[in-house]
Amino acid sequence: MVSTPTRNPRRKPALRPHSPAASRPASQRKAAAAPQRTHKDSAAPGPARRTTGPRARFGRMWRFLEGSDKQTSGSSYYMILGATLALTAIGLMMVLSASSVESIASAAASVEPVAEGAVLFDYFTKQSMWAAAGVALMLVLSRFGPRMYKVLAWPGLGVAVVLLVLVLLIGDSINGNKNWIEVGGFSMQPSEPAKLALALWFATVLERKRGLIRDWKHAMIPALPLGGLPIGLVLLGGDLGTAIILMMIMAAALFFAGAPMKMFTIAGVLGIAGAFAMILLNSTRSTRIQAWLRINCDSALDPCLQSDAGLFALASGGWWGVGIGQSRQKWNWIPEAHNDFIFAIIGEEFGLIGTLVVVALFGILAVATLRVARRYTDPFVRILMGSILVWLIGQAFVNIGMVTGVLPVIGVPLPFISYGGSALTFTLAAVGVLLAFARRMPPAPVTAGTPTESEA
Repeated sequence: MVSTPTRNPRRKPALRPHSPAASRPASQRKAAAAPQRTHKDSAAPGPARRTTGPRARFGRMWRFLEGSDKQTSGSSYYMILGATLALTAIGLMMVLSASSVESIASAAASVEPVAEGAVLFDYFTKQSMWAAAGVALMLVLSRFGPRMYKVLAWPGLGVAVVLLVLVLLIGDSINGNKNWIEVGGFSMQPSEPAKLALALWFATVLERKRGLIRDWKHAMIPALPLGGLPIGLVLLGGDLGTAIILMMIMAAALFFAGAPMKMFTIAGVLGIAGAFAMILLNSTRSTRIQAWLRINCDSALDPCLQSDAGLFALASGGWWGVGIGQSRQKWNWIPEAHNDFIFAIIGEEFGLIGTLVVVALFGILAVATLRVARRYTDPFVRILMGSILVWLIGQAFVNIGMVTGVLPVIGVPLPFISYGGSALTFTLAAVGVLLAFARRMPPAPVTAGTPTESEA
């Protein structure tokens, strides 16, 4: 009889080889045995994940502003529209405040009796009429599409060139610049509609040459001879400041079209050389440059008076300003207080906070425009929106830099705010073009590796 060996009860059993999962608790082994959900299954409908914290709240807010990859929220449209209307309202208020003194002085010099109310509100009434016309034109243009803008490009450039030629023939000369013309009892500055016409024309022509734009010959022709014609006519009238803005529009259009960078280097060198030549050949411009460099401030003509008075106004405003309508420098201390140097009056009456609000509104306009432009793949839309953006923000930068002493005084108004009917009307018209594309903003292109809305 064979007996079965018995195991010593005091001896521990030998360890068996097992997987690490065997040592887990039963609940964890059950969860591990469940089928793994794929990336596709994770997007299936189910209970929403609870997200908290500042990062999650910021993400939800940004998706609301930016829109999803399937649809847009429309916030860019209202950001552009809101910033534009706010700047226009600030401009009307500041024109009323800054022009009251000059209106009283003009009425005192007049031989005909004028009602007191009509005197105080003269500039404000005219600016309000132009603002109403500009808002109406802005709303009309916001309903157009790219095809209509392409149709208007060539006729618009033709009308702008004709008006600029008429300025040289029958125009009025103001402050040494021949850039005004009487049309139907109203005086207008044809260089203002020329800015919008030039942006439309460049976008139309460069969009057709998008496959050849890397070749400098195709980039320059017909961009330089035809696009440079309005710039040359403005220079013949002596308005260097407006010509610089038109050059910025041309450079922006070529840049967004993808022109080679060598062109910009060569054009920059030639432009600087030409600017120096025009400064040396014109005594008024050379005097302004010397005043900017603080060379001839002790002369009897006191060419630094305007820039110094602008800095005094900004300094006296402090943080919060002296109050609306309480500016001291507008009492014939600052020439063109309601026009080129209206930003100084804003700084004096509303302080640093008021100037920062204006700068922030221009920043909102720029950011919203860039958000709309980057959604489009159509080169026409990108070139046109980029040109208008550089026009508006670049001109604002030049004016603010001029008032604060960073740049020399070249007579460039502040968009939406400075007094000037034709400038305000066609600036609002340019915003109408931006609104037209913001209304139809396409969804963002979904690339590989980009999370969709359900994954965010």
